[in-house]
Amino acid sequence: MKIYNTLTKRKEEFVPVEPGKVKMYVCGPTVYNFIHIGNARPMIVFDTVRRYFEYKGYDVNYVSNFTDVDDKIIKKAIEEGVDAETISKRYIAECKKDMEGMNIEPATKNPLATEEICGMLNMISTLIEKGYAYVAADGTVYYSVRKFKDYGKLSHKNLDDLQSGFREIKVTGEEGKQDPNDFVLWKPKKEGEPYWESPWCEGRPGWHIECSVMAKRYLGDEIDIHAGGEDLIFPHHENEIAQSEAANGKPFAKYWMHNAFLNIDNKKMSKSLGNFFTVREISEKYDLQVLRFFMLSAHYRSPLNFSADLMEASKNGLERILTGMEKLREVETKVSGGTMTAEELENQKKAMELVAKYEAAMDDDFNTADAISAIFELIKLSNSTVSGASTKEYVSWMKNEIQRLCDVMGIITEKKAEVLDTEVEDLIAQRQAARKAKNFALADEIRGKLLDMGIVLEDTREGVKWKRA
Repeated sequence: MKIYNTLTKRKEEFVPVEPGKVKMYVCGPTVYNFIHIGNARPMIVFDTVRRYFEYKGYDVNYVSNFTDVDDKIIKKAIEEGVDAETISKRYIAECKKDMEGMNIEPATKNPLATEEICGMLNMISTLIEKGYAYVAADGTVYYSVRKFKDYGKLSHKNLDDLQSGFREIKVTGEEGKQDPNDFVLWKPKKEGEPYWESPWCEGRPGWHIECSVMAKRYLGDEIDIHAGGEDLIFPHHENEIAQSEAANGKPFAKYWMHNAFLNIDNKKMSKSLGNFFTVREISEKYDLQVLRFFMLSAHYRSPLNFSADLMEASKNGLERILTGMEKLREVETKVSGGTMTAEELENQKKAMELVAKYEAAMDDDFNTADAISAIFELIKLSNSTVSGASTKEYVSWMKNEIQRLCDVMGIITEKKAEVLDTEVEDLIAQRQAARKAKNFALADEIRGKLLDMGIVLEDTREGVKWKRA
């Protein structure tokens, strides 16, 4: 299995730190509002990476944090007249709802920054003792980037060429910096902000130290994979490396994985352009399985363009898979036993070649687009070879094999029972009553009315079925 490593800028064979185990850390969202579809991409991508490792038999320890202390959270709390914890707890709960809708497997651990302050104080103290950090007059603690000789190795930036202007929030007393590129490990509180006691001042942690400490506590000093969006490469992940390796004296992560940006109608997503969408807003128009399918339809390192047309195409593609699986389930309940015929064994061989194609795509830096293409080919093979004359062994094998591959993609293959509104339900009931009374003219009239409403009826031996036109 090969992974593209941002650190080395090449694909490398995956060799875990500990045989049979994968220690994986993925940067989670800052919880001050509903998550947007840009947040959704790494969630879906790295959940799929985790699922594939599990498919391959690895024991995965998957840690993804929530940043629950941040200037944006504090700003929102002040606006609403509540404390920061109220805001963060609310949006963690909302985020988990959206993640469930996208079929994201729960992490082994979702640490909260505010619950790991003790570890942060310890790591900062270690960095000061080792000479990698210093305390300014106002109690701000800075990391001295020039003390870490490998600074810039992830982002491939030259320290001398760098300008200050990190995402790190500017605080008063920044004149206490020894170098404009130094970044904050601990900052003094401002009026009305949450704060913690420390040896340096009453204050709160800088953003970067949080992830270093949470990765160390739940995964250890050296981990297999650290992942997130490409916007985090610099400064966040660069700074994590500097902190963790200086404090722990070991390489921090063997493999660094980053997903590319998501654009909206070929433009960068921004509130000012009016093309900013939350996952919750998307869920009002589409099942979030469609969003997941859309996200996996391109390679994770390729920029992805979100548009209504592409979402419709994803909806149709997903429908093909769900319909194929529905047919397999229906046939499975009707066919009798018996071992596979010679023809079915040949078709099984063709299917196994497609499974191998799927695995080859995923082994090559998690190429989900090609893997989904292999699932489509399996559905096509299934549609053309499964019938009422098939043996149960063949039908069940085909269904289970496609199901296994869909599970890795996080695709739920059972169609959701759609809820009809009362008017439609009443009309279907009226038509059934008309048919029973042999009033076929009225039954046909109601069928036509339902068709005008976009509801297609199908009379089967099991009863009436319906679908949207």
